[in-house]
Amino acid sequence: MKVVVLYTMKGCPFCGMIKEEFDKNSIDYFERDIDEYREEYDDFSKSVNNDFVPAFMLMTIKDDMVGKIKLCAPERDFEDIYDGVEIVKKYISE
Repeated sequence: MKVVVLYTMKGCPFCGMIKEEFDKNSIDYFERDIDEYREEYDDFSKSVNNDFVPAFMLMTIKDDMVGKIKLCAPERDFEDIYDGVEIVKKYISE
């Protein structure tokens, strides 16, 4: 199973835009507001050396074990939300 965890922040227009694009493309995701999940997002942002949102984590889960994990942050892994959506679509289709 492939899982998309989307890190967002209240009031962020880009976060709203990427959620709309995910919905348009029937991409299921778990949303994590960075204020509510501060410690988790701090670990994420330290790992990618970037604290911009929207950002996402792609995980492959098999037999209740997390396998492959890919962390993606704006300006590091994608230029705009449409590039980010394409990364997720490709990951899901692999």
